[in-house]
Amino acid sequence: MTTTPAAPADSAPAPAPARSWRATAAACTTVVLWASAFVSIRSAGEAYSPGALALGRLLSGVLVLGAILLVRREGLPGRGAWRGIITSGVLWFGLYMVALNWGEQEVDAGTAAMLVNIGPILMALLGARMLGEGLPRRLLLGMGISFSGAVVVGLAMSGHGTSSVLGVALCLLAAVVYALGVVSQKPALAYGSSLQINTFGCLIGAVACLPFTGVLISEAADAPMSATLNMIYLGVFPTALAFTTWGYALARTTAGRMGATTYAVPAIVVLMAWLLLDEVPTLLGVLGGLLCLAGVAVSRSRQQTGPTPGNPDRPVEGRRHDAEYRSARRP
Repeated sequence: MTTTPAAPADSAPAPAPARSWRATAAACTTVVLWASAFVSIRSAGEAYSPGALALGRLLSGVLVLGAILLVRREGLPGRGAWRGIITSGVLWFGLYMVALNWGEQEVDAGTAAMLVNIGPILMALLGARMLGEGLPRRLLLGMGISFSGAVVVGLAMSGHGTSSVLGVALCLLAAVVYALGVVSQKPALAYGSSLQINTFGCLIGAVACLPFTGVLISEAADAPMSATLNMIYLGVFPTALAFTTWGYALARTTAGRMGATTYAVPAIVVLMAWLLLDEVPTLLGVLGGLLCLAGVAVSRSRQQTGPTPGNPDRPVEGRRHDAEYRSARRP
């Protein structure tokens, strides 16, 4: 006899407009905070090596997430969540952060941005293959527009330095494990809240990075306070808060659609670099950012395919996504 997993705490029934607004706000919070991470990594990365920076960031995130979990008394997620938690914890929280930190030291920022932005495309393809999600034409078109924008932004950001084969390989590895981590996390959200899934995913990522403990301690002793504060910021906001809002939104849409949303990050990075680092964007960078945002708008729009029998106000595509979500919650 099978049982249906309990609904996660952050997915209690609510009016459809409220759910849509909250999910959109959560997705926007995530992309803004992830964009800010690129600015903080520049500072922290000057004093901390890739593994130490990842471990320090994850430990900060675990402390914040764990404290919130205790205050909310949410406890452990359902048993069915642990496979996704462990997989996403090792791949996304652990390996992805180390590979990205390391890769950005070997290649210029523009090249890294172009390579890592392969991730959302892989996410959509893996979501279709492993989760049975569709590949709507608007999603594919929007992702194509956004990826071209990310390439343009990358070209605008590229310096005159050389890109090593190792750096390229590390950025590609980061893109692959990013996509695998997201697709692994999606089913787990049917068995627990976003807070539960990400708290224990972050903890597992920190455990996986424990071999860098000695390096972190030695580097923290010599690091300037600004670098350490940026590392803590990375753990509290782009990790603890942003991963939780990401999970909240991911539980309410497809992995491909959420992946397409992250193409807004390059545009926000260009704006933040201008405001916070006095890096005046080039015309090419502005054009790329606008393309990224245009692609996100196209990919997030819903294609009207006509009313369904018995409910003339409900599009066929919406009913299909509802059915897929309900089926994903069954063991």
